[in-house]
Amino acid sequence: MSEIVLQADAELAALYAPHFRFDSAEPYFPHALGYSVFRGPGRSPSSRFEIDPAGALTLEYAVYYDWDIGHLYDLEHVWVHVDSAGQVIRVEASAHGGRRFMDIGSGLPEMVDRHAVLYVEAGKHAHWAHPHHMSAADRQKLTALCGALAGVEGVHRGNFFAERGAYVAAPKAHRLARLKLQGDAFVPRHSYEERAAPAPLLPWAELECIIPQRITEIMVGLETAQSHFGAIFLDCGDTLIDERTEVKLPGSEVVIRADLIPGAREMMDALKAEGHMLILVADGPRQTFVNMLTHHGLWDHFDAHIISEDVGVHKPDARMFDAALAAAGLSREDGWRTVMVGNNLSRDICGANALGITSIFMAWSSLRTHAPANASEVPDYRIETPGELPGLLERLEGLIKYRVPYAHR
Repeated sequence: MSEIVLQADAELAALYAPHFRFDSAEPYFPHALGYSVFRGPGRSPSSRFEIDPAGALTLEYAVYYDWDIGHLYDLEHVWVHVDSAGQVIRVEASAHGGRRFMDIGSGLPEMVDRHAVLYVEAGKHAHWAHPHHMSAADRQKLTALCGALAGVEGVHRGNFFAERGAYVAAPKAHRLARLKLQGDAFVPRHSYEERAAPAPLLPWAELECIIPQRITEIMVGLETAQSHFGAIFLDCGDTLIDERTEVKLPGSEVVIRADLIPGAREMMDALKAEGHMLILVADGPRQTFVNMLTHHGLWDHFDAHIISEDVGVHKPDARMFDAALAAAGLSREDGWRTVMVGNNLSRDICGANALGITSIFMAWSSLRTHAPANASEVPDYRIETPGELPGLLERLEGLIKYRVPYAHR
């Protein structure tokens, strides 16, 4: 048996660890490399591949990054095949879910002693033996992935940690991860440099325990680190419900049934799927909203229901909005990162504006005026249909980090 096969795994991992060259615009670097040593054929513990050493042994390096420009969580791989004399005879590395040979024409990549030199694709971390191997089409695609498509996946779900429930990402976590990554969007420079401090080497079994803990901690941390909308306040009449179709209990102001505005259900489903906290802020008898929204399956879409009958005042009284903020775990100081959507300029828009809450006028109905009586009733934004709201909120939330908290108007 050759001497190289008898060396300790940790010694081998350090002896053959790859050297990475990163794009000079790269925002993310490896947290750690988890190594496994194969002295015979076997199944990789960290990838979907079977390992068949080309020589005496193969070192597998699982390269873990917290972030890929498309999602939270990234695990890449490098395989270094070593012969009985201790020489590197083959190097393979991961690239977009596949596995490719690292070869600059000699059968190997660049080498520094026994260390393979690999070039890491900006943001996506696919490996290349040399930057010149990347075609113009590859570079064009990478520009889109690092720019317009940044954050497209939110939290990565297609890995064995997520699939076995080692971490669980709620809809809000996906949204916040997307926001963070969209803010990190950049243009690759295609000039490469070595990072001063290499990532630590750990046995894969140790790194495997660390990864889901880190993902969970990062998701929790995004709640405070990433600027986002703390809550979306919504009126009901002519915002969700068509007031023209209301049928009231005889001799009462309580509505027993009414139709939804076209697109309202889809809007609510979309906002819920994005993990937004939704608060009903409406004037009228509580039973009216219970009847109408329960009938259409929307009552439980709301995290809280702030209703004038319960509060004792109507909008634009600040107490309605204070109650909504409190229900969301927020205060007036958080008004700048909340939104009020309603059809009534003198109630919904005026009340929101007074507290620095982003106001969105739902102009679907003609039952009430669309003309502000004064500056206090001018909405920040206007939409004509419910279907416009999810897209508008997505655009506004992406810009919220540029919004400065300010005093009440």
